Amino acid sequence: MLQTNPLKRALAAGKTVFGLLNSIPSPLLVEMIGYAGFDFVILDMEHVCLNPETLENMVRAAECAGVTSLVRVPSAAPDVILRALDCGAQGIVVPYVRTAAEAAQAVAASRYAPLGTRGISGGRTTGFGTLDLPTYFARANSEIMVVAMIEDREGVDNLEAILSVAGLDMVLEGAIDLSQSYGVPGQAQHPIVQDAIEKIAASCRRHGIPFCAIPRVPEQAGAWKARDVQAYVLGDDRGVSFRAIKAHLATFRQ
Repeated sequence: MLQTNPLKRALAAGKTVFGLLNSIPSPLLVEMIGYAGFDFVILDMEHVCLNPETLENMVRAAECAGVTSLVRVPSAAPDVILRALDCGAQGIVVPYVRTAAEAAQAVAASRYAPLGTRGISGGRTTGFGTLDLPTYFARANSEIMVVAMIEDREGVDNLEAILSVAGLDMVLEGAIDLSQSYGVPGQAQHPIVQDAIEKIAASCRRHGIPFCAIPRVPEQAGAWKARDVQAYVLGDDRGVSFRAIKAHLATFRQ
């Protein structure tokens, strides 16, 4: 059954929250991320070969561990968003949002009428009928988050229009894809890329929408904290796991 969203409440209360991108499609790993203390996990359908049954079990694992599950969908297509939310996810992350129309499409596909056009289904999201549909619709419209990723020059240029769309709950930067869009592929720390990220953060502040930073070098975390940024994605589980395993071996080889 769709649960209340502690991430949404934490952001509204001004608390600092930490998330991790999940790139290893395993319910067990999602559960570990929750018990490790993360506030949210982004289950990746964009770059990961993830089947619907596994996704649903990963959402269940997040529920068991008390961590908010967001699904990074491959596009803002309504049918793609519908399948992710019908699994019980508490929000979606939409990549490559370039225009206000794309942002509005994502919001509409994530909300039931009168706030949107999401198709109606029951099943596990209603607790198999434990929640009546009107109660469930109200809960879903209140609890489900829509997160826009800005990772393209066009998205940066259209920020004011994008962030004026009602129903966006958070904005996540995508420095690596931004670097490609600005002609410096793979150079996340390039000044032109960092300037674009600064523009995203500043626009979010003006519109009162939480900005989610991805610190890629140690000093960036402190810099964002000094600017009262609340939300952080601390890399992905694949990279964190590899570095931890490698360091573990190194301690014995030395």
